[in-house]
Amino acid sequence: MTAARITVVGSGFAGVTALRTLRAQDRDAELTLVAPAAELHYLPGAIWLPSGKRTRDDLVVPLGGFLRRERIAFHAAHATGLSADGRVLHTDAGDVANDGLVIATGARFLRKLPGIEHAIVPCEGVAAGEAIRDRLEALEGGTLCFGFGSNPDEPIAMRGGPVFEFAFGTETLLRRQRRRDRFRLVFFSPSERPGQRMGERAVGRLLAEMRRRGIDTVLGEKPQRIEAGTVQLERTRIDSDMTLFMPGLTGQAWLDRTTLPRSPGGFVQGTAACRVPGVARTYVAGDGGSFPGPEWMPKQAHQADLQAAVAARNLVRELRNQPADEAFRSELVCIVDTLERGMLVVRRGSRALALPSSRLAHWAKGAFEKRYLRRLR
Repeated sequence: MTAARITVVGSGFAGVTALRTLRAQDRDAELTLVAPAAELHYLPGAIWLPSGKRTRDDLVVPLGGFLRRERIAFHAAHATGLSADGRVLHTDAGDVANDGLVIATGARFLRKLPGIEHAIVPCEGVAAGEAIRDRLEALEGGTLCFGFGSNPDEPIAMRGGPVFEFAFGTETLLRRQRRRDRFRLVFFSPSERPGQRMGERAVGRLLAEMRRRGIDTVLGEKPQRIEAGTVQLERTRIDSDMTLFMPGLTGQAWLDRTTLPRSPGGFVQGTAACRVPGVARTYVAGDGGSFPGPEWMPKQAHQADLQAAVAARNLVRELRNQPADEAFRSELVCIVDTLERGMLVVRRGSRALALPSSRLAHWAKGAFEKRYLRRLR
């Protein structure tokens, strides 16, 4: 029997987990990773870049050794399109044929808010974390603003958790540097109860933590524009010497040159089995997909891993003409870190858990990162 040719597009959490699972399921498959660079950027650790607790070398993980160990070919390129019912992936470095495809190229930020170029988008990459670090070092005082938005066509397409962490971490860092009194910190959100996907108990703890730390809040007002020195909300104008803003998410631009089914927010449509409807042997996992699930289902690394493992197992089954209907589990697991303590939040089904902040959770977040990356280095 000829070995199956399987292509995975994207080297983030979903892409790496898909590759690892594919190899475990089929030792003979011809696996190919398509990505601009053979590296994973561990963005959950970016919250620790401003304090120096992490550096670029800690978070940008070369995948060369992993690819060699797992016998995975690497095609250095950006995806540009798709044809032949998914069997040919077009890239800016040539076409890649496949018998099965996993799309794991993640999402991109909606940069439609007027003046967003004046803000730093914290999770846009390691360089964003470094920019926050450098800007904080250069400031002697002033007002720092932290906020996030959503995709109006798909409100679930947002990532707000890291903004809480950057706000808390910045406050902790300024206290450690004994210059907290020189700064005003402001958190803004269009929601009256920001962080609701983590559950009401978590929201209460987050807002209480802001009050305890003296972080001002402006809630229930949509941002209208960002300027070089201000943030304009619907009714409130806030002076700002540094603005961190996390826009809503949408699908990658290359998808516009495909006929893949899309959600209202621009993501690849996926089923509970991570299959792309109407396209043979094509699956989607991670932030770039839109899936059935609860309204609180997160776009985060843990959920991407769960989807990618299911996508990979179902794809191998489909290639073997076996039933391929395993559904992924919707689960939110995160630790909202403050640079010295962390709050563990877990949601499964109708259950939501939010534990008080502890040093143990802060330690556990770092330990998980080291364990996760050790398998790739």
